[in-house]
Amino acid sequence: MIQTYIENKFPGENPNRVAWRHELVRACTSFVESGLADPNFVNELVSREEHKFWSCLSEALIAQRLSDKKFPKRPNPGVGPDFLVMDGERKVWIEVVCPEPVQLPDEWLNIQPNTVVSFHHEEILLRWTSAIKVKAERLLGNERPPEGYLASGIVAKEDAYVIAVNSCRLRHGPFPSLMGISQFPFAAEAAFGFGPFQITINKDTLEAVGTGYQHRPFVKNRNGADVPAHTFLDPAFEPISAIWAVDLNGYSAFGGSEPTYVVHNPNALCPVSKEFLPSLHDYVARLEGNNFILDRPGEEEQ
Repeated sequence: MIQTYIENKFPGENPNRVAWRHELVRACTSFVESGLADPNFVNELVSREEHKFWSCLSEALIAQRLSDKKFPKRPNPGVGPDFLVMDGERKVWIEVVCPEPVQLPDEWLNIQPNTVVSFHHEEILLRWTSAIKVKAERLLGNERPPEGYLASGIVAKEDAYVIAVNSCRLRHGPFPSLMGISQFPFAAEAAFGFGPFQITINKDTLEAVGTGYQHRPFVKNRNGADVPAHTFLDPAFEPISAIWAVDLNGYSAFGGSEPTYVVHNPNALCPVSKEFLPSLHDYVARLEGNNFILDRPGEEEQ
C-alpha cells in the first residue's frame, strides 16, 4: 500500500524523482517494521488527506534521525507523544507537527522562472507559533477537555518534552525555510520574541545611534490580533524543554538539503542535553544579568 500510494502521488521518471520516491517508501516501510509507528500509520498515510500524509511522513523521517537512540518500552503504546527516547536516565518525549502552508501564496511555494517574490516571513512565523501552541497544549492542556499529557500522567514532571516542527511544507520551492528574517531560525523567533535586525537613526542628525534586533513579542495574524511569539520567556511554558526545528522531506536522497536545529528553553524545568538531538547547531540562550544572550554559529553572541 505504501509503495503504490507514493508512486501514484509523485509520478515521473526523472532520476531525482525516482530516488526521492524510493527514499520515501523506504523511510515509511522501515518505520512500520521498527514497531515505532502508530497502528493507524499506514491508513492515515494513504488516506489522501494532505495534512495526514505529511504528518505521517514527518514521523517516519524523524524516526530515522533518532535511529541511534534508546527507545524504552512504553506503558501504553500508541498513547501520548509520538516518540519516547532516553537521554541518559531522563525520558525525552517528542511530539511531531508539520504545519500546513496556510496563507502562503503559490508564488512562494512553487518558484516560477524569472520572478521575484517577497519573503513572507510573518506568515511563516505564524505557522510556527500556531504549531508550537497546539503541541504545547497537548502537554499542558487548555480551557477545553481533554486534559494535557502532564495532568493525565502520561508525561511525568521529571520528563523532558520536545516539540519537533517539520517546516518542509513551508519551503520556498525546493529551498529550506527554517531561517527567519532575523537570520536565526523561526523557532528562535517564536520562542524569544525578536524580529529583524534594525538600525536606530537620530531624526535630527541622521546618524545611526544604535543597532540591534527588533523586540517582537507578538506578531499580528490576518485578523489583526496579536499572537504571542515569546514562548520560552513565559513561565507557563517551562515544561517544554526545546523546539527541534527540522526541514525533512526526503530530498537528501538526491543531494538536497534537509537542515535541522535545536532551540533550547533556558527556563526549562527538565532540559534536554545539548547535542542529544541530531542538528546542525544547538541554539542555547545564556543568562547574563537580566539579559538572555542567544548564541549563533560563527559568532560569539547575539
